Amino acid sequence: MADRTAPNCHLRLEWVYGYRGHQCRNNLYYTAAKEIVYFVAGVGVVYNTREHKQKFYLGHNDDIISLALHPERVLVATGQVGKEPYICVWDSYTVQTVSILKDVHTHGVACLAFDLEGQCLVSVGLDSKNTICVWDWRRGKVLAVAPGHTDRIFDISWDLYQPSKLVSCGVKHIKFWSLCGNALTPKRGVFGKTGDLQTILCLACAKDEVTYSGALNGDIYVWKGINLMRTVQGAHGSGIFSMNVCEEGFATGGRDGCVRLWDLNFKPITVIDLRETDQGYKGLSVRSVCWRGDHILVGTQDSEIFEVVVHDRNKPFLIMQGHCEGELWALAVHPTKPLAMTGSDDRSVRLWSLIDHALIARCNMEEPIRCAAVSTDGIHLALGMKDGSFTVLRVRDMTEVVHIKDRKEAIHELKYSPDGAHLAVGSNDNSVDIYGVVQRYKKVGECIGSNSFITHMDWSTDSKYLQTNDGSGRRLFYRMPSGKEVTNREELKLVQWASWTCVLGPEVNGIWPKYSDINDINSVDANFNNQVLVTADDYGLVKLLRYPCVKKGAKFKKYLGHSAHITNARWSHDYQWVITIGGADHSVFQWKFVPERKSKEALHIVPQETLADSNSEESDSDQSDVPEMDSEIEQETQLTYRRQVYKEDLPQLKEQCKEKHRATAMKKRERAPGSGVKLHFIHGYRGYDCRSNLFYTQTGEIVYHVAAIGVVYNRQQNTQRFYMGHDDDILCLAIHPLKDFVATGQVGRDSSIHIWDTETLKPMSVLKGFHQLGVCALDFSADGKRLASVGLDDNHTIVLWDWRKGDKLSAMRGSKDKIFVVKINPYLPDKLITAGVKHMKFWHKAGGGLIGRKGNMGKTETMMCAVYGWSEEMVFSGTCTGDICIWRDMFLMKTVKAHDGPVFTVHALEKGFVTGGKDGIVALWDDTFERCLKTYAIKRAVLAPGSKGLLLEDNPSIRAISLGHGHILVGTKNGEILEVDKSGPITLLVQGHMEGEVWGLATHPHLPLCATVSDDRTLRIWDLSPSHCMLAVRKLRKGGRCCCFSPDGKALAVGLNDGSFLIVNADTLEDLVSFHHRKDSISDIRFSPGAGKYLAVASGDTFVDIYNVMSSKRVGVCKGCLNYITHLDWDKRGKLLQVNTGAKEQFFFEAPRGKRQTIPATEVEKIDWSTWTCVLGTYVEGIWPLVSEVTEVTAACLSNDRKVLATGDDLGYVKLFRYPVKGKYAKFKRYVAHSTHVTNVRWTHDDSLLVTVGGGDTCLMIWAHEPEGHREFKQCDSEESDIESEDDGGYDSDVTRENEINYTIKALSTNMRPMTGVKPHLQLKEPSVDERGSRPPVSRALPQPEKLQTNNVGKKKRPIEDLGLELVFGYRGNDCRNNVHYLNEGADIIYHTASVGIVLNLTTSCQSFYVEHSDDILCLTINQHPKFPNVVATGQVGDTGDMSATSPSIHVWDAMTKQTLSVLRCFHSGGVCSVSFSATGKLLLSVGLDPEHTVTIWKWQEGAKVASRIGHTQRIFVAEFRPDSDTHFVSVGIKHVRFWTLAGRALLSKKGVLSSIEDARMQTMLSVAFGANNLTFTGTISGDVCVWKEHILVRIVAKAHTGPVFTMYTTLRDGLIVTGGKERPSKEGGALKLWDQELKRCRAFRLETGQIIDCVRSVCRGKGKILVGTRNAEIIEVGEKNAACNILVNGHMDGPIWGLGTHPSRDVFLSAAEDGTVRLWDIPEKKMLNKVNLGHPARTISYSPEGDMVAIGMKNGEFIILLVASLKIWGKKRDRRSPIQDIRFSPNSCYLAVGSTESAVDFYDLTLGPQLNRINCCRDIPSFVMQMDFSADSTYVQISTGAYKRLVYEVPSGKQVTEQSHIDRITWATWTSVLGDEVIGIWSRNTDKADVTCACVSHSGLNIVTGDDFGMVKLFDFPCPEKFAKHKRFLGHSAHLTNVRFTNGDRFVVSAGGDDRSLFVWRCVHAPH
Repeated sequence: MADRTAPNCHLRLEWVYGYRGHQCRNNLYYTAAKEIVYFVAGVGVVYNTREHKQKFYLGHNDDIISLALHPERVLVATGQVGKEPYICVWDSYTVQTVSILKDVHTHGVACLAFDLEGQCLVSVGLDSKNTICVWDWRRGKVLAVAPGHTDRIFDISWDLYQPSKLVSCGVKHIKFWSLCGNALTPKRGVFGKTGDLQTILCLACAKDEVTYSGALNGDIYVWKGINLMRTVQGAHGSGIFSMNVCEEGFATGGRDGCVRLWDLNFKPITVIDLRETDQGYKGLSVRSVCWRGDHILVGTQDSEIFEVVVHDRNKPFLIMQGHCEGELWALAVHPTKPLAMTGSDDRSVRLWSLIDHALIARCNMEEPIRCAAVSTDGIHLALGMKDGSFTVLRVRDMTEVVHIKDRKEAIHELKYSPDGAHLAVGSNDNSVDIYGVVQRYKKVGECIGSNSFITHMDWSTDSKYLQTNDGSGRRLFYRMPSGKEVTNREELKLVQWASWTCVLGPEVNGIWPKYSDINDINSVDANFNNQVLVTADDYGLVKLLRYPCVKKGAKFKKYLGHSAHITNARWSHDYQWVITIGGADHSVFQWKFVPERKSKEALHIVPQETLADSNSEESDSDQSDVPEMDSEIEQETQLTYRRQVYKEDLPQLKEQCKEKHRATAMKKRERAPGSGVKLHFIHGYRGYDCRSNLFYTQTGEIVYHVAAIGVVYNRQQNTQRFYMGHDDDILCLAIHPLKDFVATGQVGRDSSIHIWDTETLKPMSVLKGFHQLGVCALDFSADGKRLASVGLDDNHTIVLWDWRKGDKLSAMRGSKDKIFVVKINPYLPDKLITAGVKHMKFWHKAGGGLIGRKGNMGKTETMMCAVYGWSEEMVFSGTCTGDICIWRDMFLMKTVKAHDGPVFTVHALEKGFVTGGKDGIVALWDDTFERCLKTYAIKRAVLAPGSKGLLLEDNPSIRAISLGHGHILVGTKNGEILEVDKSGPITLLVQGHMEGEVWGLATHPHLPLCATVSDDRTLRIWDLSPSHCMLAVRKLRKGGRCCCFSPDGKALAVGLNDGSFLIVNADTLEDLVSFHHRKDSISDIRFSPGAGKYLAVASGDTFVDIYNVMSSKRVGVCKGCLNYITHLDWDKRGKLLQVNTGAKEQFFFEAPRGKRQTIPATEVEKIDWSTWTCVLGTYVEGIWPLVSEVTEVTAACLSNDRKVLATGDDLGYVKLFRYPVKGKYAKFKRYVAHSTHVTNVRWTHDDSLLVTVGGGDTCLMIWAHEPEGHREFKQCDSEESDIESEDDGGYDSDVTRENEINYTIKALSTNMRPMTGVKPHLQLKEPSVDERGSRPPVSRALPQPEKLQTNNVGKKKRPIEDLGLELVFGYRGNDCRNNVHYLNEGADIIYHTASVGIVLNLTTSCQSFYVEHSDDILCLTINQHPKFPNVVATGQVGDTGDMSATSPSIHVWDAMTKQTLSVLRCFHSGGVCSVSFSATGKLLLSVGLDPEHTVTIWKWQEGAKVASRIGHTQRIFVAEFRPDSDTHFVSVGIKHVRFWTLAGRALLSKKGVLSSIEDARMQTMLSVAFGANNLTFTGTISGDVCVWKEHILVRIVAKAHTGPVFTMYTTLRDGLIVTGGKERPSKEGGALKLWDQELKRCRAFRLETGQIIDCVRSVCRGKGKILVGTRNAEIIEVGEKNAACNILVNGHMDGPIWGLGTHPSRDVFLSAAEDGTVRLWDIPEKKMLNKVNLGHPARTISYSPEGDMVAIGMKNGEFIILLVASLKIWGKKRDRRSPIQDIRFSPNSCYLAVGSTESAVDFYDLTLGPQLNRINCCRDIPSFVMQMDFSADSTYVQISTGAYKRLVYEVPSGKQVTEQSHIDRITWATWTSVLGDEVIGIWSRNTDKADVTCACVSHSGLNIVTGDDFGMVKLFDFPCPEKFAKHKRFLGHSAHLTNVRFTNGDRFVVSAGGDDRSLFVWRCVHAPH
């Protein structure tokens, strides 16, 4: 029988011929050691030219396509292709991995670049968005990620002169990026007129913001900032592929084969044209250049590397060559010399010397070459071509001997016969031709048996036979040289084959996996001497197997390096080397063969590092060479821990169900019960499938786990305390080296690990997000800082954590097989081991990844436990056969027999070890496992008297051992925890049932006892009094599911799973009687009440049997149920039975005969039941949850006082309801402790305890009942019930508006006005008369008049160059809150409107602005920590959270300098609605408007997201950190208040509990404030304030305000609280109140605003002053002493502001808005001078030419004329019913033009006085009127309309002027039209959905400003008749500008906002004279 292990010899990569020049660039560099680094296929190569040596980096598993060199030039980063590509950073000196970066990119990593310091690495992916990612590569952490561009990116570089700036370029773009926080923000390069927009291929950054880039046409583009400054034309003849920067300057390389050197100012130094040099050739193309000192490296498209010495540049050295692009298939080795020949589709044949590692000859052929062979004497080389011909060359000078073409299809294989007489040529024409060599290659025979193409051939040693393989998987034999097929197999038995290169045949069966098709192995070659076989396949693997290998699926060693398919593999003539060639990577690999005897010596050499093991995992042979698995381990490896429903799924399920049950939910639901329970004691320990999960804590308590509970047991007092943070089975537990913290891992869809304090039982950190299904192993590092964990997913992922921060340091797939243990090296925390099924692996950390190697053990054993020894390289592991393996590094030194059966646990002591096994023995060993010092057998005989129970059997299997406090702590598989004294006696401390579900539970009728019966075939009696022990146990012949005490407590009935039951004596547990009448298991058993005369026995066979207990006879059978029976109850009289079945039916039977009764529901209620354990009926209808499709209520029990019903369900919840539970979905209290289904619940006889048993978790839990008055709520108090009460939390219009606002980004704005027609820039223009006719060369016409009258500007007209923001009138108070704050001790205030943050100095009234936001600001907060003075955070509206520039973001900035400190891009799609800094100021909390209302915590300085979690299904309004905490915060919203804790990276939250106050119900909460001692105040929609202690409601301050409490502020220095709400001002109250610290007393302030209702939206308290922001856009300062109000800021309260009018001679202007006010603003005084309430929304406003009158147009069609001096009404008129859109005085003050939505313009003659009679109107206007302008002589008016048409009419006749030449001669007094040929250029390309809404030409007539729906103000030259004119744009407004005007003298521009209700005043910057 052949050996089935992998061969002992191995291969070592010695040389790689080639360089990857195709599809890659910039991939060739000098390292610091002057070596050359590049890559080929999947290998990183470091080539030392002086010594001619190569080193290889083999950490990738697919093609490498990008490379970057660290600035110190030792480290290299490489990126690969693949589905989950990763980046490796490695050391070019040691070729070991330093860091692995993964999990961001898909498809591949296209570019890489290090920054100047080498701290950060940027990478670009090949995905559709070309994602750009910035890494902190040493930690493997992502700092920022953003979509790069829609098209390919070719190069990326850091700006080495400016920190945090990058440049990327690619197809038709270049982008300049800035990195701030976690945000990468791009600006596109502007090509402008300087150069064509084209593809940029490479770039380099220089100082002073200059960037040089190489373009596709061979030009160099030079950028300054983001603008193209100049071009260097024709730098290269065509595309510039590479640009390299060094101290001396720049080197560029192009497709034209030239390398150019430039100095630092990009002046040319020299050109090296490689095509013209000796080694050059036509078509040479440079892909990579590197210039260092006087050496230049050049990499070409055709896989060559040149080295050029600058002063001798005509003689480049060719230092590396390879095949060019095209598949490489042909390989032959010389029969006597160390030479290899290769031929490729690039038509070259090359001869390589295997000794010198060099190309010694090359020859170009006419056709692509597909195969090669060398004759036996080494003289001829035959080449098979793709076109079906073959050529024979002489080897010595490559001259042609013969060229023959007999076939049409490619020749795929040819071979010379061993005697040298014949050449066999196999083609894709399915035939083999035989040629005679001596007869000048005459054809002498052909073999035509195949019906598919020929793939492989071999000759026999005597040259008489040939065997072939073909594409259909057939193996045929032919007699030579005739070519007759041999069919008689006998004849072939004795044939010896000269070579074996076939893939078919019995000798090579083992190369195929057991289940596979036959074409993925391309090549085989046998080494007969060493009996090994090498194979090459389509997956880039070279494998070494034993030869012959007869059985399929032989074991092998595998070697990575080639990336995709390997086309051929051959041994060299003396078997020293293996040569393999890659198809797509066209590289040649030369492997050194290390035979067995050598590999022994080579053990001390570090094996070459690879991610794949050489001892491959996948190789599996028919008969496995692993011994039979121990039954226990087998059982354990098969456990899956999968759940149908995870608790994490509940919220979604509830949401789905809520929809269905809206109606029922509206009904009044039963309240939750007043009393509660508290977990008191648990009988149980999880030993049956967990190991090493039992420890002593610092204080000598014992910590272990069972079900979903971490238990801390005090053995002195026999009490337990519980950690209840988990919600499903805990599977593993590890203790911190200081023994005060414990880590536990649980089952779950996204399973979590909790690290908690054993004293306080509080979580320190929760780690989530990496393990699916569950966590099965944990270990702390020796310094306690790190934690390693292993998941239960298919790859058993290993994660290394910095657990306090919650950071994942590294992660990697662990193994296909189950891992049982992970251990961190106590001496080197970067190393760890894992052990498990059939493996032992040694890992070390590399950046974000781990690199693992298998231990070398010969045969693979399953390891159950492992521990490090007394030095860093010693490891001891226990196997499943009872051995201890002793390892040094990765090598097995020896094994020691330790136990019979598996060694389950091993524990290291200071001197020595202790082990425990399945044999029930605890053994102590010395420190080398030489001697066993002592053994302890766990037996009943040595059980000490103080034990808390009984041992079930001797020598139980030991699963956990721990030492401390002079004792050995032992955990067994049977669920016992024992303490072994060193002297021998054993004390049993805790025990529970063994594996198997526990269902049966009964409590004693008058003693504190209970009985349980389980599938583990035991019946146990437990003491429930404080001694908490198991009193008795009895083994049963079958498992049982139910039990019951008789009413006198003397007998105990037990139902078994085989259909029998027995009655035993309750004290001795001896049999009294037994019966066996049924086949199915007994599901419930009950004695009748009173004397216990009858016994009812329910079975799975759908029957209930009734027995007479005294006579022991069956007296009745209850029939008629359709399904198995689940519950039974007797009535008090013992006459009636109630039965529930599995089909949810409820039946009644009469005892003792068992006759079925039908009883109406009304009667059932009157029956007095002795017990109630049923789950059906109207009385308990409310216990079924919303999601009852998924979860069953399995058990119920009514307390003896009939007040509380306890239930257990399939999700592991224990719930308490108030009895009777009528009406659906009653409220309840619920408790999580059991992990999966709760099978039974029972109250004790006096209701003092509730006892529950769990199915899968085998636990018996005892809960203490806390009656109603008992008000000490512990942290484990129940969650409230499932559905929120639907009585909604009140109504208020302001709240509703705020909740329903849909924020969209400006870029998605649509038309503000209902426009129709074709946009101006898309209209086709008709040529005018002048253009049609031929105009004379000299125009005799008058010169064209001025377009615009320019009267009131000084002599010299100067154009305006720029606008600067001077003033903003407005404040966003109507839908944002808490957004006004004091800064600098009250000297300044900060607030926001639109997308501008405003800082207002109160003494000077000067404003300064933060304008970096790209969209509306929604929230603002300031950092109150003294370390961060004036630090502000603002959050804005955003689109989806895809991290692009339109994503929502938070800016953190300095209010004084306006400098951005950090930008946080977030996933809060929609926008950020609340921000809050933590107590230390280092953390920032944000809340999103996304559907999940996500809550996120950031380290804002680093831009790092700490934690994020779904907040609530409905809107959250505010979330704020407690002012004294970095970990606690509170969120409030629509019927929501939640108390959050940050633990590590996890957010834990509790809902507020209302049940403590009668009839309190959840309202919509609007605001939050804080008090000392964990008090929290929340303001509600009804005006009440709720006061919370922790998360429990303790009191309500009723009607703190009469309307909603919108805002609250906690003063840090004295704890006083300010509240602001909505109420009518009165003598007592006001909308603003100041309270004491407890919210007991208050003082109200009135805001003297004159409003009917004051609505306060923001409050802040400074020194003696309170700052108030109101809904009406005012900001008011209130003095605390004198209550004096000072209005600091005014604004329009409702928008849009439509009307804008600037005074003809003064710097004041008027605005008119929807809020019905007209306001007068003074620019120099920076304030509002006056306001008039009109009582109706106003639409337009205009000054008369003298400035003495004002006309106002209203929304209802009326217009008013006021006198400015007295504000008296001069006249008013209403001739229209729809809004007036524009109103204008004629320049001569005679006429008033009024344009309305009714498509009309009316003229009024003002000279006739104030009765305002209409004298005329303009008709035939196609749509509503937008803007109007008079001509300078008052005789014409131009009108722009909603149909994108501009019309001109005569005044006052109203006649239309249609002749264009006439119109062209009019001089206009003003120009505010957005239409007309003169302004066609103001319409931009992207106005398909949105419009230019307003415009105004300057008084000088040289400029026009426009406003549009995107919120932009733009400045153009006037006129601008060319489309898409150049302009400057100014941001700040929200969407929809409504109006824009120049003030007199063109000093300012005023713009009015639609959405933002704000007025911006811009200062005009004029061009110098």
